[in-house]
Amino acid sequence: MEFLDLTIRELHNELLKKTVTPLDLVKEAILRAKADNNNAFEYIMEKEALDLAIKLKEPEADNIFWGIPFVIKDNFSTKDVPTTASSNILNGYVPVFDATVVRKLMDAKAIPIAKTTLDELAMGGSGTTGHLGTTFNPYDKQHENIIGGSSCGSAASVAASIVPFALGSDTGDSVRKPASYAGLVGFKPTWGRISRLGLFPFATSLDHVGYFTRSVFDAALLLNLLAGRDLEDSTSSDVPVDDYTKLLNTDIKGVKIAIIKEIVDSIYDKSINAAFQKTIASLKIRGAKVEYVSIDRKLLGALFPTYVVISCAEATSNNANLDGIKFGPYHQGNTYEEVMNKARSKGFSELIKRRFVIGSFCLMRENQEVLFLRAQKVRKMIVEKVNDIFKDYDAIFLPASPTTAPKLGEASDRLSDEYLIADNHMVVGNFGGFPSITLPLGFKKNLPFGGNLTAKPFNEAKLLQIANVIEDITGFYNLSVRNKKI
Repeated sequence: MEFLDLTIRELHNELLKKTVTPLDLVKEAILRAKADNNNAFEYIMEKEALDLAIKLKEPEADNIFWGIPFVIKDNFSTKDVPTTASSNILNGYVPVFDATVVRKLMDAKAIPIAKTTLDELAMGGSGTTGHLGTTFNPYDKQHENIIGGSSCGSAASVAASIVPFALGSDTGDSVRKPASYAGLVGFKPTWGRISRLGLFPFATSLDHVGYFTRSVFDAALLLNLLAGRDLEDSTSSDVPVDDYTKLLNTDIKGVKIAIIKEIVDSIYDKSINAAFQKTIASLKIRGAKVEYVSIDRKLLGALFPTYVVISCAEATSNNANLDGIKFGPYHQGNTYEEVMNKARSKGFSELIKRRFVIGSFCLMRENQEVLFLRAQKVRKMIVEKVNDIFKDYDAIFLPASPTTAPKLGEASDRLSDEYLIADNHMVVGNFGGFPSITLPLGFKKNLPFGGNLTAKPFNEAKLLQIANVIEDITGFYNLSVRNKKI
């Protein structure tokens, strides 16, 4: 049996039966990681993982994460383990503490086996801008198609069955879009539901901890473990933690689901539209009430430019400490400005420099009113409109992306109005801090594509309930390159 092809819950059962040990799993995961040719890893934690695994002897029946291997996006702080955020400016940086989510998983005796690649400093959506180069989609053996970003390496690791789950971060759709391209469950809960202590900040008001799994049930299990107040993170919520598995096996009769007409109308791919409409029909058969609603196209067209202004401005501020003195390699200079200029010129890629220029321009005193503050006002308008929808509906359901994974060269992090609405609508989940999940809907030419569900804040249990029904409808449970069902 290929144990790493199983879900977390299935692996737990095998560990309890002692048909496999944590050490067996870790050894196999490391072998698969070393054999990976998709450029998914920054650092393989071989010694650290083996040291942890060898200590685990007797399975813990009430601890589902006992002995389960996983990987960590390389923008989460890991004590005594190199953490670069896939940027040259952080080469050689070794943190002195673990991020809260890493600590919680290790306290539960899950075993991290690697740090994964990402778009540099988590800024990007293509998986092509990390300092180690492009991360490829495991479904494409010819390496012609991207997997998306910024959580590219984590997505590739789960899609290739190297591990059953992976940590990521989501600032615009950085977990949920790669999940669509990789046939995975990609989930980010409500802003503040999971502590961000130890997650390198990109855009603080938009950043969410997220993760990839191969089943909705596994996504619920992870939220049970990771959710909750962190006294060291003042932005974490003290809303009581639910049992997010409790509704998973209940029917959805009477559940109300909204479809935003203008977004669906902007999806031109016939295969994606057909799978989406088929899923809607099945949801209605299951008893859900599914209705179309409208949002002004002008407001939807403002999603991407609003995101660019806010995220670049916050990124510029958050990363000001990467100056060659506080963090980053030191380059000799006669003044602080000269040292900083050398460090940032040599340490950042063209993409990062471009975003910092945009952010600085938006934050200039003479530009704040017309750019940064206007973007905040538009963000508020968008969130208010979505909250109006949630007054009458339990969730919003949409195609997660307008296409399957694009080919290299077709995807770009430069500003563009191509697919302006269809390709960027999931940023709504970050603007409002809404819980949002992507899961597989179908395949086109052997490449997967997904659908996305979004709900009102702290309504994760209901969101996961609907997602579980969709997983049952499609049959895409525990999907991976090795387990694909086309």
